[in-house]
Amino acid sequence: MRPIDEQVVLVTGATDGLGKALAIDLAARGATVLLHGRDDRRGSDAIEEVRGATGSNRLGWYRADLSSLDQVRSLAGQVRRDHDRLHTLVNNAGIGSTVPGGGERQESADGYELRFAVNYLAGYLLTRGLQSLLVASAPARIVNVSSIGQAPIDFDDVMLTRDYNGGRAYTQSKLAQVMMTIDTAADLSGTGVTVNALHPATYMPTKIVASPMSPLEEGVRATSRLVTDPTLDGVSGEFFNGMTIARANEQAYDPVARRRLRELSDQLTRARS
Repeated sequence: MRPIDEQVVLVTGATDGLGKALAIDLAARGATVLLHGRDDRRGSDAIEEVRGATGSNRLGWYRADLSSLDQVRSLAGQVRRDHDRLHTLVNNAGIGSTVPGGGERQESADGYELRFAVNYLAGYLLTRGLQSLLVASAPARIVNVSSIGQAPIDFDDVMLTRDYNGGRAYTQSKLAQVMMTIDTAADLSGTGVTVNALHPATYMPTKIVASPMSPLEEGVRATSRLVTDPTLDGVSGEFFNGMTIARANEQAYDPVARRRLRELSDQLTRARS
């Protein structure tokens, strides 16, 4: 991997929590950091906070609501138009089991179960949209911020229209991220682009966590390592629990389940192409 001060990094969900703290960490190391969020005012505030903390002027802002696949496509297109290099994509943006919505089932702009749409489908589509730019910029990395909380996907009711549970919706979407990680790593083998997922830390103090347990710095350290650590060159298709390679839910290693998920994801993300 090239030195961090030569890298362009896109961090989704960078207006608060882990995403903003990661942006500060990477900007302080000299990276060009592109921050994403869904609100321009909060984006402006985040840019100013990162600049104030690091002195960096190598910052960019992109607004997109990841509950809309059209806006995800637009985000990928804007990044491709504005930059001829992208060395790391951090798919960090996500929503929790009860925030927003208080535990009620919600749907995205495209009519999909909201947590599956935002936590998984948006990252799937954004990764596909930026894949050619990442390959052209290799060596490059994709980091998917997942969770140790994972539940197998019920392919007969992926959108959880029966007996909805917010915890199930969240953990299903997080396993889907790991399954995508394994498949994308295989697809990009030999290109110089690695793909890994991680559980950064348990219940960090972010807006989607009611009772924090781990300091934010713990999650930043683990996530930043997957972006910057040269000893991880060539490591791909892995799930990390913090700093350590770990075992994901068994469904992640089922090639038939991953194929079904990929086929479904292609169908859903192309539905409004």
